[in-house]
Amino acid sequence: MAADKPGNGSAADLDVRLRALRARTRREILALVWDRELAAGDIAAAFALTQATISEHLAVLRAAGLVTMTRVGTSRRYRARPEALNGLHGALEGTTKWQTATDIPERALASTATRPVVIARVDLPTPPETTFAAFTDPAVYSRWLQVPVTIDDGNFAATLEWGTDVRGRDELVVAPHLIVMSWDFEDENVPVPGHPLTGYLRVRAHGTGSRVDVHQLTENTEQATFMEAAWGMVLGRLTANLGAATDPAASPSPKRARPKRSSA
Repeated sequence: MAADKPGNGSAADLDVRLRALRARTRREILALVWDRELAAGDIAAAFALTQATISEHLAVLRAAGLVTMTRVGTSRRYRARPEALNGLHGALEGTTKWQTATDIPERALASTATRPVVIARVDLPTPPETTFAAFTDPAVYSRWLQVPVTIDDGNFAATLEWGTDVRGRDELVVAPHLIVMSWDFEDENVPVPGHPLTGYLRVRAHGTGSRVDVHQLTENTEQATFMEAAWGMVLGRLTANLGAATDPAASPSPKRARPKRSSA
């Protein structure tokens, strides 16, 4: 097996990459292999072009350092190098791109605000479809979270072992990649307002397994600090228990009821 070595990211490399990206087909190929490795034949099958033409496009992308090529036996497999685009946006942006427009009257017709976002991530050995099912199949969900979880017509509910009631709804489910949820929970000791919070959970292929990214919108820094701990606990249990959760015969034991805080 042999693979390409990345370029050094010089100004000359940037010029080559800009020229390579002028062709729409090459941009589409780059998107196709952005987060996965595909054989040249599989890439060619996605386009209404000859394999020879696709090979030429791949050669240009490879020469520009935008994709790597790995030989596996007689097969050539390609994958994008996202890091090769570092600096590209800066090279294309004008000096006034990020200046705030102050003379647009329509701005007064909308309300805007900036709020904290908690980002949580975990990498898992399971494929995206299996990982995604861990959040949509109540039986699997219950086994890895280790407390009973119900999902009924998009509405989900669980009571954690220390008594906190979690209630919410999956507003949008795009299997096997995205869940948009609105949720809240009943616990007077937690600094969370009494209205639904919005979270975005994304599952994507990563290496031989999958990666889960959560973007949790919050109202203030105090709430954000709590959400860091909450999502850390949830994704930690997912990591520890998902393997057994997919096998009911070897599922982890449910958590015993306990106080939320231990006594001093």
